Amino acid sequence: MKKIAFLLFSFFLFSCGFSEEKKKGFEYNRTQKEEKKSSGSSDSAVPIDLDNKGIGPITAVDFSAPINQDMVTEGENAFKQKCTACHMPNRKLIGPAMNGIYERRSPEWVMNMLLNPTEMLKQDPIAKALLKEYNNVMMLNQNLEDSEARAIAEYLRTL
Repeated sequence: MKKIAFLLFSFFLFSCGFSEEKKKGFEYNRTQKEEKKSSGSSDSAVPIDLDNKGIGPITAVDFSAPINQDMVTEGENAFKQKCTACHMPNRKLIGPAMNGIYERRSPEWVMNMLLNPTEMLKQDPIAKALLKEYNNVMMLNQNLEDSEARAIAEYLRTL
């Protein structure tokens, strides 16, 4: 009788108190891909507006010509030097991903943001929304020349 009681007690002890599953604390998986939000764009909380030209010196940009490869090379180099601290082509970083930017913003808006980020962040509704979405991290003025901004804009066409 004592053996049966001991076996039952042991059975209950092991079934209730011991588990092979280890409890995990906080875990961050760096390899997990970020899920896209319901709208599918990288700036889902920010409206898509192709009519907004932004605030700055650029009022018209013509993208009807074929892509200029010399300008793309110059723009890619400038992008790598001045933009990759905050922007990556295919994923969010400190700022939005640049892939498909012209599906969300007008070329004029992009160039005005490159040339005039301070005023854009103060006055433009889309720039304000992006500022809010990216934790109020302001885009720094890189003091680009118009030709540099145009070369970066041409490079962004290829992404």
